[in-house]
Amino acid sequence: VRFSAVAMALQTSSRRTRLLRCCPYASTYAASMFSTRSYAHTSNASFSPLQSPLRHYSDATATTTTQTAKQADVVVCGGGVIGSSIAYWLAARQIAGLSVTVVEKDPAYGEGATCRSAASIRHQFSTEENIAMSLFGTHFLRNIDQYLALPDGDPIAVSFKEGGYLFLASAPGAADGSDVNADVRAMGGEAVIAANVAIQQKLGADVSLLDIAGINRKFPWISTSGIAAGALGNTGEGWFDPATLLQGFKRKAQSLGVTYVTDRVVGIDVESNRVTGVQTASNGTIPCGACVNAAGAQGWCVSKMIGEDNLPVRNRKRCIFVFDCKDKSINNSPLVIDPSSVYWRPESSGLFITGISPLVDPDLEGDNYDVQHELFEDVIWPALANRVPSFEELRLVNSWAGYYDYNTFDQNAILGAHPTVKNFYYANGFSGHGLQQSPAVGRAVSELILDGRYSTLDLRRFDFDRIQ
Repeated sequence: VRFSAVAMALQTSSRRTRLLRCCPYASTYAASMFSTRSYAHTSNASFSPLQSPLRHYSDATATTTTQTAKQADVVVCGGGVIGSSIAYWLAARQIAGLSVTVVEKDPAYGEGATCRSAASIRHQFSTEENIAMSLFGTHFLRNIDQYLALPDGDPIAVSFKEGGYLFLASAPGAADGSDVNADVRAMGGEAVIAANVAIQQKLGADVSLLDIAGINRKFPWISTSGIAAGALGNTGEGWFDPATLLQGFKRKAQSLGVTYVTDRVVGIDVESNRVTGVQTASNGTIPCGACVNAAGAQGWCVSKMIGEDNLPVRNRKRCIFVFDCKDKSINNSPLVIDPSSVYWRPESSGLFITGISPLVDPDLEGDNYDVQHELFEDVIWPALANRVPSFEELRLVNSWAGYYDYNTFDQNAILGAHPTVKNFYYANGFSGHGLQQSPAVGRAVSELILDGRYSTLDLRRFDFDRIQ
């Protein structure tokens, strides 16, 4: 996340005085018809047209990277980090003649979730599949040039800072743990965090359980009042530049022959329970052999285009606030998640970012990027000052709002083929985890499309069928 584009005068204030309110942040940034054609590729994974739900087009323009596309083997609806990752992994298989088109309405990505996120990655989940996806995400970020660097191109400066996550567990009966967001509360007690750490360590995550003495020793500036324990990611967790990751996927995909079309998806043609084409607002219909829904917070709209009304994904606004602290001794902070569900982490130039999943979290229609400043004044700042006394005096520097593609069913990804329209694939509902899971999700969805099965991580737990 970059703040240098906004030069703001800093104005000292205390929590009891009026805050400096700044402008919202603006980012500068399928199984019924098969071909008998043979496929050549360079990967170790096997490919057979008899396993893949594609209908291959012999005259598809696989090397085209212009703004038009006549037809494609795969059309990806949405070119954010999930859609671009899927496109990259499909193209990286280097299957002769395979054509992939991505339809994205906002090539600057100014309003997408990717560039408005807190851009972090953690291994501290309670389900093995989520842990495994993020472990691969860490590997990918550490070795990003091996995957996404262009021939004779510069190294990809994704700026991965392995600062760690610190989850704080509330003590029994602690007042600040009673009304928190459900996602954090589910992780919250000492016994729950200890059980989660055991799972994470079993899968290879470098996570440690800290008692109060351990927290005080590592982070003496944290008040441990009402805290029972903590879980700390020692390595592999942290934050990075989201725009660089997104552009890395996109540019590499284009270099491998993927076509990006600047347009809106307005409809999907379905015949005999198969997607046959994707309708766009300005470029007509793109005939295709498979369609991927990677439309983020608008994924539910794309799902309705095939007659499926039950995708439990809705827009949920999230606000991020940037602040400076007078106490410069807080120089080793991980991303801390408080029992109140408030989080903070360091940013560049000694700044911090912070946010919360609000208790009142309605579905939203349309694009409303107004920042909820009262959320900072009434909820976030008091929680920050309660946990870190030095945060009693801070300066608000900037703020912005974005959207989660929030899965109201279980806050986990929805992946894989529709149960009836078999060549329509979901990659939706990441609920704030899409950026960190994008490398693993892109690889997994490409396997489903090309091989008809998962061959690296088994992600069947996230099938669409579970919400039926």
